[in-house]
Amino acid sequence: MQQVDDTSVATTQTAESLKDKQTSGKNKSRQARTGTDTELERALYEKRQKIYPREVHGLFATLRLTGVAVLMGIFYFTPWLQWGDRQAVLFDLPGRKFYILGLTLWPQDLIYLSALLIIAALSLFFFTALAGRLWCGYACPQTVWTEVFLWIERKIEGDRMKQIKLDRARWTLRKLATKGTKHGLWIALSLWTGYTFTGYFTPIRELGAGIFSLNLGPWETFWVLFYGFATYGNAGWLREQVCIYMCPYARFQSAMFDKDTLIISYDTARGDPRGSRKRGADPQALGLGDCIDCTLCVQVCPTGIDIRDGLQYQCIGCASCIDACDDVMDRMGYAPGLVRYTTENALQGRPSHITRPRVLVYAAILVLLLSTVVYTLAIRTPAKLDVIRDRNSLYRETNEGLIENVYTLRILNKDDRTHSYIITAEGMPDMRLLLDKPEISVDAGGVRDVSARIQIDPVDIKAASSEILFHLKAADSPDISVSESARFVGPNGGS
Repeated sequence: MQQVDDTSVATTQTAESLKDKQTSGKNKSRQARTGTDTELERALYEKRQKIYPREVHGLFATLRLTGVAVLMGIFYFTPWLQWGDRQAVLFDLPGRKFYILGLTLWPQDLIYLSALLIIAALSLFFFTALAGRLWCGYACPQTVWTEVFLWIERKIEGDRMKQIKLDRARWTLRKLATKGTKHGLWIALSLWTGYTFTGYFTPIRELGAGIFSLNLGPWETFWVLFYGFATYGNAGWLREQVCIYMCPYARFQSAMFDKDTLIISYDTARGDPRGSRKRGADPQALGLGDCIDCTLCVQVCPTGIDIRDGLQYQCIGCASCIDACDDVMDRMGYAPGLVRYTTENALQGRPSHITRPRVLVYAAILVLLLSTVVYTLAIRTPAKLDVIRDRNSLYRETNEGLIENVYTLRILNKDDRTHSYIITAEGMPDMRLLLDKPEISVDAGGVRDVSARIQIDPVDIKAASSEILFHLKAADSPDISVSESARFVGPNGGS
């Protein structure tokens, strides 16, 4: 009986122990979920903590600022360039034509826009697979204009510490004047940006005259203010929020990364354990890595991340942390490269391959597409001829006993001036081409349909269907010519 009781007690204790473990597991799981939910809520609803990027100097900062200067120069000065009596680059939407230097593109040239979009997408894939977010760090408009706004902010409010101190100080006339000056310059640059952007679609000199005479159209007014407001909001207020939360590229970029993609990384094996020390101290003797835990890499980051925590989607690849860390390593007498461009394979001691099949395929497709677009633009003729054969009847016999086919010739003038065209035909012996007029005038960007008849003696017809060619040539510009094939249908074998 005692043995049964002992067994019962042991069973009860085991059951209670299992119940306690299950309860403990549930509590830990609940705590983990609670912690995750708290982090998610904090990320979504916590008030934004303003980031004050520290100014940094170095190789990559120079490259980035050079890119900013070049891109800003192209954007602001291109609309002012003249090509003859017109703006060199103008996207005339009401007139349905795009002017790019000496080239005039019409809606019929939409294939070039499609090719441009494909090239842009492939370029993004190529550079991302090669070296991560190069676009984001050096050429994205958000990065470019944010750099300019930060430069204005530093000139007005001072460096990082002065900005923090100013924001924490109570409002005074001096603070109000400083902030007002900064925002005034931001707004002026934003409005100039909106004006310049609209100048790509409305001749910029006419746009300026309309502004000064207070005679600007409603659409031009809307777009100047809209793009000005977008620039002011994105580069002045949102900044890193655009890169972290609004830009879709930050979310799917990892799909284009692999272990051989060049990324900005912190060398954990070399840098850890971190710790402060005197300049020139031997880290090995102190049991430390090369990282002195100065946090400068965090202070210079425009998105406020710590690159030492590993690759993060918030990293825009600006390489400011590399410049900051290399400067610290130089002062400490250590080798540079604690934070550097490297690959995951290289960090793990495995061979790294930059020119791998994936990159080579992207490069080959890009070269092929670019070559094709350049070649087709070089041989492009500003005229097009479409031949539409009358399908109501295969052929008909004239009073003279000739076999006649009727065609509609559709002439498209893709030049920016009016041309007179001459049409000829060849392909069969003793062909007779009959037109309403010997010369057909077509306005710039215009389309005109012309009725044409081809007559042939039945004895010269050797097949039921034969190929003929129509030739279109500008009478006032002999270099503008185009040909189009068609079919002539007649009695089989001349019978």
